[in-house]
Amino acid sequence: MDNSTNPPYFNLTMFFNIGQSRYLAFVLFFILYLFIVFANVIIIVVTARENALHEPMYIFIMCLAVNSLYGSAGFFLRFLRDLLSSSHLISRPECFVQIYVIYTYASYEFTFLSVMAYDRYVAVCQPLHYHNKITKRAVILLIAVAVTFPVSSVASCVYLSSTLPLCGNAIPKVFCANWPVVKLSCVSTGLNNLVGMLLTTTTIFLPLLFVLYTYGRIFLICRKRSSDFRQKVVQSCLPHIITFVNYSITAFCDVALSRIDLESLNPYIAVILSLEFVVIPPLVNPLVYGLKLPEIRKCILRMFQSPE
Repeated sequence: MDNSTNPPYFNLTMFFNIGQSRYLAFVLFFILYLFIVFANVIIIVVTARENALHEPMYIFIMCLAVNSLYGSAGFFLRFLRDLLSSSHLISRPECFVQIYVIYTYASYEFTFLSVMAYDRYVAVCQPLHYHNKITKRAVILLIAVAVTFPVSSVASCVYLSSTLPLCGNAIPKVFCANWPVVKLSCVSTGLNNLVGMLLTTTTIFLPLLFVLYTYGRIFLICRKRSSDFRQKVVQSCLPHIITFVNYSITAFCDVALSRIDLESLNPYIAVILSLEFVVIPPLVNPLVYGLKLPEIRKCILRMFQSPE
């Protein structure tokens, strides 16, 4: 293939000239990235060092924090460099690596949230069997499944996209994404569309239905129990509900945006809507769990208290 059907570089076209303001933008986004790293590292460190948090629910929260670091690194490290650059060309291999990282991050988010929903379902609906079902071995198995499935499914999707002959190199986003690359294809993309649909169904819609089912069962149980029981359930489940709703909205926006012409929108609105998918969940998740769960909040405060 020649370079007309196999371009060595892609051009991220949603970066626009903001003159000297790019330095201010760089500083603001760099501070935002540092805060994301700091907040998620705090969750990881507190969970790892506090014996009281060596429970399945907190282990899953720690996995969510690790995934936030993984996904935000896959986006911010390239994005910060592009803010200061006059050229926004990204090499073909680097682009597909970024696609793989961001899409596995997105899939991990849904699979971990599904595992956490199952944990809450067993804790509320089958409390007498919780320690028999959610054992240490079961936790390891659930995490392994949550990690393994996205690795293989996203890899197949990215591989198919990387083999397409392309009739252009313009990607209308501030980071590499799979569907804009597929739309550049010079040939039929029926197989890519099928695999992409299967990936979307298995990593988004099935987890969504599963989480809705578990919380439907939890709601039915709560209706029959005392107000004290309902209050404990809400305290335990609310952070997960907030995280799941927040991520579902941002993921839906990203899927919807990939199907429309972003360049027809106001460029500022288009960039903001593109950024929320990779910025808001890693930023919000540690705040929600750190502030809403009293066990984590107490451990964080104790870690930062100076010894008397």
